[in-house]
Amino acid sequence: MIRKIIEINEEKCNGCGLCASACHEGAIGMVNGKAKLLRDDYCDGLGNCLPVCPTGAITFIEREAAAYDEAAVQAHMRAQAQAEQEQPLACGCPGSQSRVLHHAPAAQPQMAAPTVSELRQWPVQIKLAPINAPYFTGAHLLIAADCTAYAYANFHQDFIRGKITLVGCPKLDEGDYSEKLTEIIRCNEIKSVTVVRMEVPCCGGIEHAVRTALQNSGKFLPWQVVVISTEGEVIPA
Repeated sequence: MIRKIIEINEEKCNGCGLCASACHEGAIGMVNGKAKLLRDDYCDGLGNCLPVCPTGAITFIEREAAAYDEAAVQAHMRAQAQAEQEQPLACGCPGSQSRVLHHAPAAQPQMAAPTVSELRQWPVQIKLAPINAPYFTGAHLLIAADCTAYAYANFHQDFIRGKITLVGCPKLDEGDYSEKLTEIIRCNEIKSVTVVRMEVPCCGGIEHAVRTALQNSGKFLPWQVVVISTEGEVIPA
């Protein structure tokens, strides 16, 4: 039968896995770090996956496809739930793969000087930050993925110092940051933007949101992206 069904552009997909999480029917899975429509008969054509995709990789098309099979979907979801109970697995996002990190111990002085926070404002979460605030005037804006401050040891000194900081996680937070960031950039005298993200694919969502916000704000600002490895090192551009 000819019906409306999703299509995923693999080149645009950044592997964040948000669409797979949003698909309650299990029609979308992660294969080799990319989202893939696993079975036509699992897709109900309602498009819960569309609004969560940060890169616009998912669209609707009309083509020959098997009819949506609710009974097959329910059986699939029961089997998946049973498998997860027997052996809990990480989600399909490559960034959720478990690993142990080993670092050489740093030499510690006998009397370590107390570390001073470089944070200059509150709140820091993108979802909680106001659109307008005095500290945005003339600010150099740091927009960082949550995990970066844990992975990179000198995060305060090397990134937060002298900047106004906003943080978020495109994998865990609902919705898209681009609209909020657009208004912050548009309504304030921002001097520059620095994005700090992890190397994992799902962190591409925060970079894409900033890129979209800069375009939609109508302003031309200097900006840069810094990528942190899971080992806590800056990856050269």
